[in-house]
Amino acid sequence: MTVPILLGSESDKDFAKTIEGHLTEWGIKHETIVASAHKVPEKVLEIVQKFNKSTEPVCYVTIAGRSNGLSGVVAANSVHPVVACPPFKDKDDMTVNLFSTIMMPSDTPVLTVVDPQNAAMAVIRILANNDPDLKAKVEKHIQSVKETFDN
Repeated sequence: MTVPILLGSESDKDFAKTIEGHLTEWGIKHETIVASAHKVPEKVLEIVQKFNKSTEPVCYVTIAGRSNGLSGVVAANSVHPVVACPPFKDKDDMTVNLFSTIMMPSDTPVLTVVDPQNAAMAVIRILANNDPDLKAKVEKHIQSVKETFDN
């Protein structure tokens, strides 16, 4: 299983580190690629076409702000799920980036998760549907979270 983490800009790298860290902690293979849908759409399409041919489970994370064409272009062309996690520096920035992410055209299914840790966990749970060992780890994790409330 692989998680391509696509960034709309080099400036999104720091934001991606939280997601990368959680995926690494869970032993999930991932690769981070900067590929703007506006500036290098051919690169984005090449990446998607490559992963469309993959025989292993794939789930994308897209990180792009302002005019989030990246998430939409990936979702419109991919046979795999897309989890968008719009980057933000403050609440105003979050609002702009969130709205550009949730306003996708029809037949362009982008799942939007604002918190980077939750974005990683969403991807992990999606991938766990095809991996009994990962599913067992997720179940154990959920139980450990619940146990913190037993005290």
